[in-house]
Amino acid sequence: MYVRKRRRPVSEINVVPYIDVMLVLLIIFMVTAPLVTQGVKVDLPKAQAQPLDEESKPPLVASVDAQGQYFLNVGDSQKDPMSAVDLATLVAAQLRVEPNTPVVVKGDGAVAYSEVVQLMVLLQRAGAPSVGLMTTPPEG
Repeated sequence: MYVRKRRRPVSEINVVPYIDVMLVLLIIFMVTAPLVTQGVKVDLPKAQAQPLDEESKPPLVASVDAQGQYFLNVGDSQKDPMSAVDLATLVAAQLRVEPNTPVVVKGDGAVAYSEVVQLMVLLQRAGAPSVGLMTTPPEG
């Protein structure tokens, strides 16, 4: 005679499907997160901004004056204004040679904010990973 054993019901939760769903959602968020961010990444200085490290490389300083003309502290003609295309080309070339060079924007106080933002976007498109703003320390 054949005696059949009764199986006891399993009271554990199978978590494998939940882990699969979590990993799929993680991949979806990792792929879509860079597409959602917009704008220019800028480390805005505080009132008491810290100077750049003395051990770091000298920064590329891109300037915009009150008339909206661009200047760069690299090359033979540092005092001559240059076009946006020339500035982007020089910055891209310098960053290819030395990729860890910090990039800083020096904007005139009288220039419109939109001009500074356009310069920052131009530097970002030229390959600058981050762009800082140059300030003058407050007096007193």
